[in-house]
Amino acid sequence: MNAFQSIRAIDYTVIFVRDMPAMRRFYEDILGFVLSRELSPDWIEYQVGGNTLALATPKRTAADAPTPKGSAALQLAFKVDVADVDACAEELARHKVDLLSPPTNQSFGHRTLFFRDPDGNLLEVFADI
Repeated sequence: MNAFQSIRAIDYTVIFVRDMPAMRRFYEDILGFVLSRELSPDWIEYQVGGNTLALATPKRTAADAPTPKGSAALQLAFKVDVADVDACAEELARHKVDLLSPPTNQSFGHRTLFFRDPDGNLLEVFADI
């Protein structure tokens, strides 16, 4: 048996950020995530369901160079109820966040909404339909 077969869940996700103040404003003021812990100005955490989403500057855990501007480092998908996909789109519009695609029913059974955070990461809000 491979030792990694004992993994049961992803406990936390870290987004390496280029602009911590802009990212923090976005995740707290626009997405409404509540700060759960701040280990330093270079590492902050939000509780999202049963998972932790951390924002960190690369120097906190590794000496990696920041992701080049215009390149997404990751995609996050946030699951909501069907009606909330449209409500999230309205909230983003209220904050003048550009949508990559409006709420759309997909052939694979999701209603999706795509947009980017200030660092260019791809974010999705979706619901099963």
